[in-house]
Amino acid sequence: MPTAERQAKIRIVLVNTAHPGNIGGAARAMKNMGLAELYLVQPREYPAPRAVWRAAGARDVLSNVKVVSSVDEAIAGCGLVVGTSARERRIPWPLIDPRECGTRIWQESESHDVALLFGREDRGLTNEELQKCHYHVHIPSNPDYSSLNLATAVQVLCYEIRMASLADAEGNLPSLQEWDQPPVAADDLEYFHEHLAQTMADLNFFDPENPKQLLTRMRRLFNRVRMDQMEVSILRGLLSSVQRMINK
Repeated sequence: MPTAERQAKIRIVLVNTAHPGNIGGAARAMKNMGLAELYLVQPREYPAPRAVWRAAGARDVLSNVKVVSSVDEAIAGCGLVVGTSARERRIPWPLIDPRECGTRIWQESESHDVALLFGREDRGLTNEELQKCHYHVHIPSNPDYSSLNLATAVQVLCYEIRMASLADAEGNLPSLQEWDQPPVAADDLEYFHEHLAQTMADLNFFDPENPKQLLTRMRRLFNRVRMDQMEVSILRGLLSSVQRMINK
């Protein structure tokens, strides 16, 4: 697949960005590294002159930006979703470093859309948003001064994607093992988790008013497995059969 087509499959998603200058800075960082698909989830101030000013020569990225109302809308159709995380979580999630992130995103862009999520400037992504991701990526900055500007974080990870693409062009990047079915898209995976939760509730397997960490751990399990479309279809058929038996 031509490089430009693969670049077009990589979405940079900024969630609830507060400062429009960071949107412009992210657009500039993306164009520096050959990327152009920018999604904004409920930006607090956009469009805005400061975004245009900070974008400098990357105004074409801003002109094609997609403003959406939810993370689910931003990642719909993506077979891989990676979320940036600056801290340890109560329930650990599969974690990759920036280099692994760049390599995996570039490899998987050959066959399906991928999304890289960046959270709010003051508190990052929520736990719920991070649980929609297959992997978390952490930039190992100076622990004595670990706070990274949003546009800087975008630059670091887009650079790693760029380096992976250059290694691939030189034949130095191993291809992913081909699978017989494409991975399930993020929106279809979300429908599966909703179906699973409803079926478990119908079975009285857990209390929907007090799920504790059950649903989070189930989500982590299936995200870690990286199910394909056929596997999700089979499991949803099984869940539907269970529900029919309950209703009888």
